[in-house]
Amino acid sequence: MRTTIVTAIPYVNSSPHIGTALTTLSGDITARYHRMRGEDVFFVAGTDENGLKIKEAAEAQGRDPHEFVAEITQRFVDIFKGLNIQYDEFVRTSEPRHVRASQVFFKTLQDKGYIYQSNYEGWYDVSTETFFKESDLVDGKSPDGNEVRWVSETNYFFRLSAFQEPLLQHIAENPGFIVPESRRNEVVSFINQGLRDAAISRQNPGWGIPVPGDDTQVIYVWFDALINYVTATGWPDPGWEDKWPPIVQWLGKDILTRFHATLWPAMLMGVGLPLPKVVAAHAWILLGTGEKISKSKGNLVEPLALARSISDRSGCAPEIGVDVVRHYLASTMPFENDSVFTYEDFDRRYNVELANDLGNALNRSLAMAHKFIDGTVPGGTVEHEANEAIKVAKDSYESAMAGYRLERATDSAWSLVRFLNRYIHNRAPWDLAKKNDPALPTVMRSMLLCLKAIEGMIRPIMPATADQILKQLGLPETTGNQWAQIGSEDSLPAGTKLSLPEPIFPRLDLTPLAEPKKDETKKEEPKKVEETKPQPKPADAAPLPEGIIGIEDFMKVQLKVGRVLEAEPLEGSDKLMKLQVVIASEKRQIVAGIRKNYQPEDLIGRQVVVVTNLKSAKLRGADSQGMLLAAVDAEGGAILLQPDREAPEGSQVR
Repeated sequence: MRTTIVTAIPYVNSSPHIGTALTTLSGDITARYHRMRGEDVFFVAGTDENGLKIKEAAEAQGRDPHEFVAEITQRFVDIFKGLNIQYDEFVRTSEPRHVRASQVFFKTLQDKGYIYQSNYEGWYDVSTETFFKESDLVDGKSPDGNEVRWVSETNYFFRLSAFQEPLLQHIAENPGFIVPESRRNEVVSFINQGLRDAAISRQNPGWGIPVPGDDTQVIYVWFDALINYVTATGWPDPGWEDKWPPIVQWLGKDILTRFHATLWPAMLMGVGLPLPKVVAAHAWILLGTGEKISKSKGNLVEPLALARSISDRSGCAPEIGVDVVRHYLASTMPFENDSVFTYEDFDRRYNVELANDLGNALNRSLAMAHKFIDGTVPGGTVEHEANEAIKVAKDSYESAMAGYRLERATDSAWSLVRFLNRYIHNRAPWDLAKKNDPALPTVMRSMLLCLKAIEGMIRPIMPATADQILKQLGLPETTGNQWAQIGSEDSLPAGTKLSLPEPIFPRLDLTPLAEPKKDETKKEEPKKVEETKPQPKPADAAPLPEGIIGIEDFMKVQLKVGRVLEAEPLEGSDKLMKLQVVIASEKRQIVAGIRKNYQPEDLIGRQVVVVTNLKSAKLRGADSQGMLLAAVDAEGGAILLQPDREAPEGSQVR
């Protein structure tokens, strides 16, 4: 039995954006995860190409509908491939195999008495191809705010009302059928209001799938579009049983209640086919303004344009730019609630989670491996706390994926990334090396095994990044049950030659643009002079003892947490080190007299405390834009101060 994963198919009347790509990307991440578990996966995507608004959109451009849909479908195909989405089957609802499957499905329901003819009168929203009752309208428009038309015609109807109790029973007996739970409750409430028989045909406008035996009518677009899921399996021909039912059907929340959780399962019950195991309905991605992404509003965020932008601005490889978009969508996955997209948050997550957290963990580990253990994976054991961190992260990841919580799975992987950075800080391999401590190989092997586990956990989400990590670890891609090997000693053979670290995520410069200069030609309005009451004079403060300062003096010194991105000895000096330190969104160069006590690899990725409002100085010709706080050892050397746990860059120290 194959593991089938299906995704709701986008309607080809507009350009795809991050919201429409999210559904198919969710299916791809799920499919990659199950492939890693050694399962035979059948992942289906496609496009919805029938319906009145497709014909009207083509006519508005003076185009033939077939050419029109082929062109837009290709845009979706290009974007799916550009996002490294690897589906096994792609269904176009205008193709002959789907026409046949839809007509057989319709005829089967008709023969079983679930389809009949009757007159229909009601409001029709062409934009969403949906019928609405008078009571559903809001200010004369559909609930989505679209214009509606009054339709009066003879149509074919599906006896949806006959499935009210069977649907409620199935949902009650299978509490995991609809996720998240909050939307399951919405569906139950909707069904309990009473299901009405649904009109499932329209008068033939010259586009769509004809009703079998009646060419004057075409099958309602929402009815035939749902059938695409079984079309992909080869139904009704023999062999479809091996690919049905799917373990999950991914879709957006807006098409759950009326269609995928009510109409579609009732259709399957009527024909006698098993229902999907899970219907997972994610929420929407909104813009920072709170608006839904919409072509009509001209606010589309195109996924490949976003990937190119981060690649161009940061210098990361194009395929890594795609991974950045995949990571962002997975890590901010809107499930119960809508999420908000802003370009600022996108850039911030790139720097914090990818450049800082993952990039530093990888670069520091490999740099120290080459400095301390000759760039070769050591043998021996792995420390208990590293093994435990891998196990906890892996178990948490599996639990999240079992509930189709992609954002939680992503966070589980990042919990191991964060652990590795803390582990490096706490175990301080540079100190172990100086002391010739025999624990050094064990610590280094623990660090490298964490990296290998991270590579496996991010692979479904960021496949190109995982490939790069694997390459730098000097390991070939594993086959078979890759998931089971995560955290195993066999996954990191001793003696493997490591590659030199190559930064995957160059840091993005988030320095804000300069404020525009004030237009001196404009006359300023005279300021209104506010009447102020005379304030009483404070009593004279007692003089402070010599050497003592008041809190107001101390507060003049601004101390903030920064992170060292780059470090190198300052040419011409045997005492000074030149550092590039990020503080919030600002990057500063700081020259510090710490070369005697620290090597560059000891510093990269490390958090430090910086005096940020100190006047800039030139030291040996290099600008220094701050000062590091350090204690002084018995020999006059520096001991850098840093937080005892990770703190956000830019955090104030007081």
